[in-house]
Amino acid sequence: MNITVIGVGLIGGSLALDLRKRHFADKIIGVDTNLQHRNIAQLCGIVDETDTLENAVEKSDLVLLCTPVDTNISMLPIILDMIQGTSKVVTDMGSTKAGIARVSKDHLGRGRYVAAHPMAGTEYSGPLAAIGKLFDYKTAIICDPELSDPDAKALVEKMLGLLNMHLVYMNSEIHDVHIAYISHISHITSFSLALSVLEKEKEEENILALAGGGFESTVRLAKSNGDTWAPIFTENSEYIIEVIDTYIEKMNTFKKMISDKDTAGLKSLMEEANKIRKILN
Repeated sequence: MNITVIGVGLIGGSLALDLRKRHFADKIIGVDTNLQHRNIAQLCGIVDETDTLENAVEKSDLVLLCTPVDTNISMLPIILDMIQGTSKVVTDMGSTKAGIARVSKDHLGRGRYVAAHPMAGTEYSGPLAAIGKLFDYKTAIICDPELSDPDAKALVEKMLGLLNMHLVYMNSEIHDVHIAYISHISHITSFSLALSVLEKEKEEENILALAGGGFESTVRLAKSNGDTWAPIFTENSEYIIEVIDTYIEKMNTFKKMISDKDTAGLKSLMEEANKIRKILN
């Protein structure tokens, strides 16, 4: 099994590390437009070699698209053109799926594509952020499985299973709605909180001195890479705006109760929010 990883950053690099360690891949080829990333990935042993897209796809059985979601969308039809009529398989690791589903649905090679989203990551980026066991016991979503050839889907399922991931299947549009609520809004609120604090507290020493565990955990996602997240927000804009409107509505409810010094109302709101523990536990 020869694998090409396009985008050797946190996700692509972490996949490469575990797929090699777990003997899924005989050779891993890295493709990345960033020369420094290519060099680091090869020097650190994340990939065996780096090459051009055309050469890497030609030499590979499985292609993993691990670039920002807008780049995934533009690259997938090109890769499907390259592998059409072969047994090669391509899958992407992006956290939006409706857009990439639209550009691939009428392609003659659509069956060789499997839409996947491993629900794993950190706030760091680049090949030096790649870590082993990133995906263990996390959820992986496969979208529109009925559109993939059975052998292509089986190969990606085997790969995700080897990573000890729990598989869930859903429609691309439904995926984007759910992910907007459980993932994308978390990053937006973290970015917003960081900007609010930075605007208010001009002196960095004050922030560092006063920041406690609650602040650090809430704002952690604000360290995430804008090159990754800006395309996600624009690609999933319809559903993210819906979530933001709901979030603002809840914030305004808190604002009014705090302004009215409505202790009972605030307590009731927080008790309602506490029910999330039953889901997350």
